[in-house]
Amino acid sequence: MPATAALQRAEPELAELFDAAELGETKARILSAAFRRLASEGYAALSVREIAKDAGLNHALINYHFGSKDQLVIEVLDGANRRLLARQDEMYQGPGGFAQKWAQARRFYESDLASGFVRVQAELWAASFSNPELRDKFLPRLLAWKQRVRDAVGAALAALEARGAPLPAPFSADVVACWISEFWLGMEFGDLLGAPQQREQHRAALDAMQALLQLLDERIAAGAPVARSRGRR
Repeated sequence: MPATAALQRAEPELAELFDAAELGETKARILSAAFRRLASEGYAALSVREIAKDAGLNHALINYHFGSKDQLVIEVLDGANRRLLARQDEMYQGPGGFAQKWAQARRFYESDLASGFVRVQAELWAASFSNPELRDKFLPRLLAWKQRVRDAVGAALAALEARGAPLPAPFSADVVACWISEFWLGMEFGDLLGAPQQREQHRAALDAMQALLQLLDERIAAGAPVARSRGRR
């Protein structure tokens, strides 16, 4: 999908991510304009004057409200993250089996890819390699997302054990969460590069995990043990 078409589709979502009633009209307009620029042109080409022009404001207002370009982009990320993490939390805590929630997470990902959020996050990650000040702000936010995945996996494994279906000992919450988060981040970069073969491989891997989770759900529903580690009785 062309970038402009994807961003046009994302406009209603931007109004939700950067709520004028919560942030104030000026800040919401600046953050929405910065998000669009990051998602379409990237961090390196980001211009405060162009953001102000898109927002229909004097560029001095950006310095007044945010102080620096790096603080602006971090607030773009934070504004988007608050809404998206709340969405994830609702999914984790809601009804449904593991396969159903995995399928929902996949739908969220496709939405975030189309809206430009995945690129915004990747742009800030890449820029952090050569910008220590930005890295100091970005890294804790990345680690907070990984901790969210770890907490969700820990809750899922605890639920399995409570139902008499624990995974074998090597499959700890830390290990499983590492697989998921690192695969997901790698998939995001691969998909952003736009290689069709990579995209097909990612979908196959996601499909395989969904099939495994579906099997897990069925075994739990039937009251059967999922797996036993060696020597376990």
